[in-house]
Amino acid sequence: MKSLKNIGLVFSGGGFKGVAHIGVIQALEEAGMTPSFVSGTSAGAIVGSLYAGGYSPEKIKDFFKNTPLFSFNRLTRTKPGFLDSEKFYNDLLTYFPENSFESLQKKLFVTATDLIEGTIKVFHTGELIKPLLASAAFPGVFTPVMINDGLYADGGILDNFPVSPLKKHCDLIIGVDVSPIKKPKISDFKHSYNVMQRAYYLRAMPNAETEFKHCNIIIQPQKLINHGIFSSGNLDKVYDYGYQEAKLQLHTFFKNQED
Repeated sequence: MKSLKNIGLVFSGGGFKGVAHIGVIQALEEAGMTPSFVSGTSAGAIVGSLYAGGYSPEKIKDFFKNTPLFSFNRLTRTKPGFLDSEKFYNDLLTYFPENSFESLQKKLFVTATDLIEGTIKVFHTGELIKPLLASAAFPGVFTPVMINDGLYADGGILDNFPVSPLKKHCDLIIGVDVSPIKKPKISDFKHSYNVMQRAYYLRAMPNAETEFKHCNIIIQPQKLINHGIFSSGNLDKVYDYGYQEAKLQLHTFFKNQED
């Protein structure tokens, strides 16, 4: 296999299932593959930023273990959402004290949805934390975020698999999608968030799968089908799903290169 100078990594959104992205990072490290470009949205943007910031898979897992996503002191009554996105600012500041894309060790692209213009915005320079909060602001649950004169929310609304920023930079692109879906039963719709989750999937997945063709390797752990976006248990199991699927796909890729 020829030497690859620029490896790119795409991380989809998927709520707590984004922990599987961390397992993929572990598998890449063990395989000696070091991406220099990362593009992510929503949970993928959070994991991608921590990876681009030089944090180990174990440290990134600690972020998800120690950050109280659904704490009562983060509720809001005056903004459009249940949880105030900006109350997570200090959690991220602990990990990114310089609060800039330029301070990262890898080139990072973070996508968010411009709610006013109805377009995708790619952030890659300047302030880091607010774009991360915006990218992960799942509609109806986390409040949108003001950046300059724009109002932004979850990048997955319009593009849950942001491979486009990597196309002109990379020799090889690895795509990680943690949002495989299955056909639900009527009994699955017990809560409002079940409806929101289904609506999100129906909008995001067809668009995401059309972008898979731009990747050299696709990692999509099918065992995540039975995990919800907001199911914050089984962290180690979700991590392992990503790790095992990445090992399998990397093995297949290297074997094909030898044949």
